[in-house]
This record gives sequence, structure tokens and C-alpha cells, in this order.
Amino acid sequence: MSEHSEFWDDRTVMVTGGAGFLGSHLVEDLQSRSESVDIFIPRSEEYDLREKSDIKRAFEDSGADTVIHLAASVGGIGANRENPGRYFYDNAIMGIELLEQARQYGVEKFTILGTICAYPKHTPVPFSEEDLFDGYPEETNAPYGIAKKALLTQSRAYRKQYNFDSIYLLPVNLYGPRDDFDLETSHVIPAIIRKCLEARDRGDESITAWGTGEPTREFLYVKDAAEGILDATERYDSSDPVNLGSGEEISIRELVETIADETGFEGDIEWDTSKPDGQPRRRLDTTRAKERFGWEASTEFRDGLRETIQWYEQHRDELHE
Repeated sequence: MSEHSEFWDDRTVMVTGGAGFLGSHLVEDLQSRSESVDIFIPRSEEYDLREKSDIKRAFEDSGADTVIHLAASVGGIGANRENPGRYFYDNAIMGIELLEQARQYGVEKFTILGTICAYPKHTPVPFSEEDLFDGYPEETNAPYGIAKKALLTQSRAYRKQYNFDSIYLLPVNLYGPRDDFDLETSHVIPAIIRKCLEARDRGDESITAWGTGEPTREFLYVKDAAEGILDATERYDSSDPVNLGSGEEISIRELVETIADETGFEGDIEWDTSKPDGQPRRRLDTTRAKERFGWEASTEFRDGLRETIQWYEQHRDELHE
């Protein structure tokens, strides 16, 4: 956890998505930074953030002076293929209206979480923030990525016209305790952890993974991400986008083999090459975060994986009741 910061004292912070995977870790970190911070989490059953009236009611009910917008409609490759319209509409309408209402309500600081799915498909590695608009995103994730990228344009426009202080962060794929382990919606790390543990416990001879295993990805431990978002909210005041990542690249094949090793699954790994690989490579240039607000990831990948596996083993019975 982080040290006390006067920035948060007596603030009222609306954290959309604050009960989710990333949000729950961010709220814990935020509480450790100030005893007098007031945190408001607009739960989806009470506030539909796709509706202007509900967003207005959230601001009226909370009196928030700071917003950290984490809420999103998201899923893995399969879910993105099946729900492109939903992911575009939900993410665009929610972010655009939140930012507009925050401006009207006099919010002092607004932190927007973008997505690296917004990067062009063939962005040179490592991805630099300067490359964001140099091409079309990987097709599978494009509707979601473009919806999120629209908020960067809005952030810049509002800063220019209204002098509105919003920042835009681009976290790489997150993992860690409390991740989504539902095989219909989960991303690669929790999905493979679950597959390996279940196969191990059944004594299966093999598991099946999607694609060729050749693409590379970068992963960021969720607690590092939470720290980076809060550090940026405290110390950063510009609409130049900022990557948040570990700066380390791993192939999907090596990732699956590492998870198999850490979970104790000793069977074979079979690759279903009829399934899509997604973007060929992903690794972020993370120098801007260090230069602009002094943040860099600190968790070793295997350490983070062990924490994630341990948490899931402790909670999987209740998760899958």
C-alpha cells in the first residue's frame, strides 16, 4: 500500500467500476493514502452509467470533486467477436456522458482509463503513445478500442475549450487476485489458470489453448496498475496519453507453459489454430509514466502469477457455486 498523500484529504472521489477487479484494488490503495477521503462507487444496479439521468443523479448524490473512470463493458477475444456493437455503444456513451456531466458539475480532476486495444494493429513495438492514431486497431477489438480512444479526443478538446483537467491512461492487460475466472468472459491468464487447475485435479492428459501461441503480450499486476492510476491522478495534469505497463513481453506459448508449471499441471498443451491469435505483438513504451509522474511497475511476473493462482485456489469453490 502507498503512503499518505495530502492530495486526497477531504476529497470526494467517484470511482466508476470501483467494485470490480481493478476498482477493488484501487479503492483499497486510495483508502491507505488518506483517512479523510470519501469514496463513492456508483453500483450498476443503482446507476446505469449509459443513461444521462443516472449520471446526473450520481453526481448529485455524491458531490464528487474527483472522478476515476474504470467502468467498462469488456471481454476476451470471443466475447469481442460476438458483441462488437454492444462494446462500442456501452463504452462510448458511458465515457462521453460522464466526462460532459463532470465538466458541468465542476469536477476538479477526471482520470480516464483507456485501453491498449486502441493501438493500431501493426504499431511498432514497443508501443509509443505517439503512435495511437497511426492506423486501425486489430479488428477483433476495434469497436471497443475506438470507443475508448474517442475519450482521449474528448479529453483534449475539453482541456482546450474549458480548461478541464482530465488525464488519459492506457493500461496493458491486467492480472491478479479477484480477476474474472469465468471462461466465457475471462482474459488469457485467468482462463489458463482455471483450465490448468481443473485439468490437474481431474488428471487430464492435455489442455487446449487458443491460437498458435506465437503472439506476445505484456501483463501488469493489478496492484501496480492501481498505484499507477492514483499516482497519475495526484501528479499529472496533461491530456497527453500515458501507457501503464511492465515493459516486459512474453509469448502466449511461454505464458501457458509458465502457468502450467506454477499450477502443477503436467499434461500436454494442444493449440487450437482455428481460433484467432489477435494482435501479433504487444509491449508498451513505459518511459512517459516514469518521466511525468514517477511511476513504474514493481511486481515480478512469476510473483504476481503465484499470488493470482493462490487467490483463485482459495476462492474457486465460492466463485463457481
